[in-house]
Amino acid sequence: MVEQSKQQHNKSASPGSAAAWLKSIAVHGAIAAVLLVSFEFTPELQPQLQVSLEDSDFAEQAQQEEIVKAVTIDKQALQQQVERIQRQKAAEKAAEQRRIEELQQKAADARRAREREQQRLRELQQTKEQQEREAAEARKEAEQAKLEAERLKQKRAAAEQAAKEAAEKREREEEKARQAEAERKRKEAERKRREQEQREQAEREAQLQREMAAEMERRQAARRQQLMSEIEKYTALIRQTIQRNWVIDSSMSGKSCELTIAVAPSGFVKSVTTGDGDPSVCRSAQNAVLKAGELPVSDDPDVYQQMSTIKLTVKPQL
Repeated sequence: MVEQSKQQHNKSASPGSAAAWLKSIAVHGAIAAVLLVSFEFTPELQPQLQVSLEDSDFAEQAQQEEIVKAVTIDKQALQQQVERIQRQKAAEKAAEQRRIEELQQKAADARRAREREQQRLRELQQTKEQQEREAAEARKEAEQAKLEAERLKQKRAAAEQAAKEAAEKREREEEKARQAEAERKRKEAERKRREQEQREQAEREAQLQREMAAEMERRQAARRQQLMSEIEKYTALIRQTIQRNWVIDSSMSGKSCELTIAVAPSGFVKSVTTGDGDPSVCRSAQNAVLKAGELPVSDDPDVYQQMSTIKLTVKPQL
């Protein structure tokens, strides 16, 4: 802004002042050129001519004094012109400064006015928002009051309906209790009757169980006896088979061997192992079993189950 003010000030200078200033500079330049030429191109006079030319020197000196005087006068005028221009520029600068300050003051005033307007608008907006909030709150309270009234109405209706249903329920429960009591008595009589029948039935069943157990025990005893007889029978047959295939001598007298024999349902000897006993007797007894290849086996599954693996002690019969 200051730069623009200076440019405006330079443009606003009067044409007459500029012309006078340029004229003054031109005059001073001409005077300086004349003095320079006069000093540089003045010829030196021979000593013998100085006496005859005194009048010319005096005239030239007078001329130079006039020129210096003119230069002094023009310089003073130029200085006065410069000072006048400087004062004019200072006045214009001060005026421009005052104008700038006035503009700045106006800008500050405008800014404060704008800020006041913005503050007023904010306050209006805040007031509007506050009114809208209050209106919304009022609508919300009215809606809540409406909802509360509806809730109370529904609550009263629900309470009345609940009381009616409770009375009906009480009547149903009382009727149900009467029916339940009658049913209880009927069931109690039925229970006693069934218990009596169950006791009698249990007694009959217990008696039957006792009789059946006795019969079962008798049959099992007979079966055990049969099994023992069969086991003893086939054990004896197996001993006889071993004895028939056993190669013995007198050195085995009084000696024995424990054998464990596994047989198939067909009687085939699957394996034979020796246990406690004389080694030579055990080897010969084992060979006797293997030589036989098959041993007598009962067709009764129960007998075979108990004799599938036979453990017996054999003694050579001399």
